Amino acid sequence: MTPLADELGLGRSELVAFVGAGGKSSLLLGLGAELSVSGSRVVMTTTTKMGTDQIPGWATVCRTDGEVSAALERGEPAFLVGEIAGEKVTGVAPELADRLFVTATVDYLLAEADGARGRPFKAPAPHEPVIPTATTLVVVVAGIDAIGLPIADVAHRPERVTELTGRLPDDPVRPVDMARVLADPEGGRRGVPAGARVVVALTKVSPGLGADAAAAVADRLEAEPNIDRVVTIAAIAGPESDTGASDTAAPNSRLHRR
Repeated sequence: MTPLADELGLGRSELVAFVGAGGKSSLLLGLGAELSVSGSRVVMTTTTKMGTDQIPGWATVCRTDGEVSAALERGEPAFLVGEIAGEKVTGVAPELADRLFVTATVDYLLAEADGARGRPFKAPAPHEPVIPTATTLVVVVAGIDAIGLPIADVAHRPERVTELTGRLPDDPVRPVDMARVLADPEGGRRGVPAGARVVVALTKVSPGLGADAAAAVADRLEAEPNIDRVVTIAAIAGPESDTGASDTAAPNSRLHRR
């Protein structure tokens, strides 16, 4: 199986922001586990909100720069949070993620920079996403299970999806609609910093489930000069346990690469 880092085209040091919908947290955690096992110094965080059940037991929860540095010195992956209130984790300011990536001994900083309320597809509102300025790679995520279902049922911010596609809320999501939203500078590419690469990750794809739809989306994105590559990701497992077992976000096949 090809490592997820290779599928996404990671370099030796990256600030990776995950946006969109349909598996951002699991992709972030799967990549974080993979990089940590390989010996890299990894910091995971969010600039929005996450559930406390999504913080993996194998990472050290940190609240400050100093705690992050201490965890990395001990060889432990760090999970940086703002506040923990009940079942929610408040994200950090994007400027803090920038500073840590630039000044700390971090190989990879992975940030969930968008929210989708559990929906598999989205188009961002004007205040979204919250991508750190120093980001080098933006991974735009979409769940292929949204294809064929009504926009109103599967999209977070369906009014934005209909605005970008010209469709109606009760219309089913077609591959062309998903591709249009993912490629649009006011859709999936909204807020991408200058110079950052863009990878589209189509999730919940397997040979018998969604492969044709994923291929159709990728075909539509093939000519997009601002998208570096499209990858498909197998069905994603649930939140990680405290046993240290990695949440799997298994790559299937790379649909295209530039």
